[in-house]
Amino acid sequence: MSVMVVTDSAACVPAEVAAACRLHVVPLHVLRDGWDLREGIDGMPDDLGGVTTAGATPAELSQAYAQALDLSAGDGVVAVHISRQLSGTWEAGRSAAEEFAGSVRVVDSRSAAMGLGYSALEAARLAERGASLDAVYERAVAVADRGRCLIVVDKLEQLRRGGRIGTATALLGTALAMKPLLHLVDGKLVLKDKTRTTTKALARLVDTAVAKAGSSRVAVAVHHMRARERADDVAEQLAERIPDVAESTVSEFSAVIGAHVGIGAIGVVVCPLDAVDV
Repeated sequence: MSVMVVTDSAACVPAEVAAACRLHVVPLHVLRDGWDLREGIDGMPDDLGGVTTAGATPAELSQAYAQALDLSAGDGVVAVHISRQLSGTWEAGRSAAEEFAGSVRVVDSRSAAMGLGYSALEAARLAERGASLDAVYERAVAVADRGRCLIVVDKLEQLRRGGRIGTATALLGTALAMKPLLHLVDGKLVLKDKTRTTTKALARLVDTAVAKAGSSRVAVAVHHMRARERADDVAEQLAERIPDVAESTVSEFSAVIGAHVGIGAIGVVVCPLDAVDV
């Protein structure tokens, strides 16, 4: 058989894409009014205001890893998860992996959305070609290291309430009514730039993504939270300005991420692929 790759639903990988490369996706949780909803399995509420979220548990991940290991016929499992700075899922995965005597390797992507998704997909595609456990693990790490995640949100309050951004930054944004451009640095969501209007913030988002892409062959994802028109406009600009796009997608943020970034949020992931080919 071949090495199997596991990720979690924060990767925002479309179901048909995951299925095509045998990528196993473990659901994260949306909690509301006493209900524990598993992303990708249970229906999500239309209104995500006021919900809380939770990562996968060690028991859930242990079960997923065991199933994947069986499918690999013992070749091994690489598990690529959302940044440990944003979720307890990686820590739960590390704990679960201890049961498998080195057959399960766990990667902290230090990312989310398709910053995580591209790492998992590239690892899964390499695994399908018969690569070893070490090679698949190294591919996941390399792609995660090169990906860049940027996001513009309408309001910072939901990120502050969820502990995903510092209180001082959130209060500054509220006081100045700024539209921030955020990015992930070492797995943490931090302020990169601030503007006065959404139009200027989105223009800065596009400019920054283009600069990150450079002349490399890249994968590009544009995410949105119920703002498809905005996302399509950003995607069109990126397609015109980035010279070598190997793969692109436009999709909505997962509910777990959307609960924190809020309606109107736009994210861009740029992942250079040249240096990770084998």
